[in-house]
Amino acid sequence: MADLTEPRPDPDRQPHLGMHAGELDGKWYAKYWNPVMAPLPEHVREALALGPQAPPLCLDLDAAATLGEAGYHDLENGYSLFDDGSMHIATLTRMPGVSPAMLDWWFWWHTTETQRYKLWYPRAHLYAEWAGGSVAPGTPYRERYIGGTSFVDEYVGNALGELAIGFVPPGRFGFRDDGLDPDEATAVCGVVGLSRLPLDWGYLIHHVRRVKEGSEMRSRFWMGGRYVTSREGASLTGELEKAADGLRRLGAEQARAMAVHCSQEMNHLAAFLPDIFDEFIRKESADEP
Repeated sequence: MADLTEPRPDPDRQPHLGMHAGELDGKWYAKYWNPVMAPLPEHVREALALGPQAPPLCLDLDAAATLGEAGYHDLENGYSLFDDGSMHIATLTRMPGVSPAMLDWWFWWHTTETQRYKLWYPRAHLYAEWAGGSVAPGTPYRERYIGGTSFVDEYVGNALGELAIGFVPPGRFGFRDDGLDPDEATAVCGVVGLSRLPLDWGYLIHHVRRVKEGSEMRSRFWMGGRYVTSREGASLTGELEKAADGLRRLGAEQARAMAVHCSQEMNHLAAFLPDIFDEFIRKESADEP
């Protein structure tokens, strides 16, 4: 993973929502830019209307690998709040025509250019920058992003987050390689931190499995409270302690906003992912000698 104790590059940049005139000029993927987003799915709206759910319904981080088992969990959509200030978020996204391998490709491909990142969630994504090693031709898509860090600026609700998402092997959360054949399933796993301070504040997993119509993504987040830790041995003093204290006490408004954010961005992605992936594959094949 990148050395996140150093300040991220380009500290004076001024990211913006949407695409400026000419921003997509010369980009083969420009046709996939669509700022009109579909309404939040009904099953997510119904879950959010219930408010915070009972903590015992939530998936323990230590049991994250059970996402790879058949069936569903008690909480597939919604959120819960814990006494230590942490929160758990769950969303289910149905993705017709999408394969797990397409998601592995996306989590590598979108990270290296802000315009690609904006395709994903036009109403909230502002900026993306990648810190990772070079990729050799033929490297499996999942291996292209694991070990790298995506620096992103995005809105969650009305709050601007400047984040560092370090992608880690699924085995860190107990997933077995023999259960993650990219044709049948994948698990995108990350440590979520701040990009300007050496502070981590949670974990994310997007488990994707084949279903008859395509795939379904079951997303889980464990954030705040007990999950707030300093990075690379940094001392929790001064500005860092102030930031950590705020992240330890997350509330229902932020939990709900994260559930909405995840559902909207993943449903929007599902609408164009099969087409953009197929076009990428065609272009890659045409470029081969």
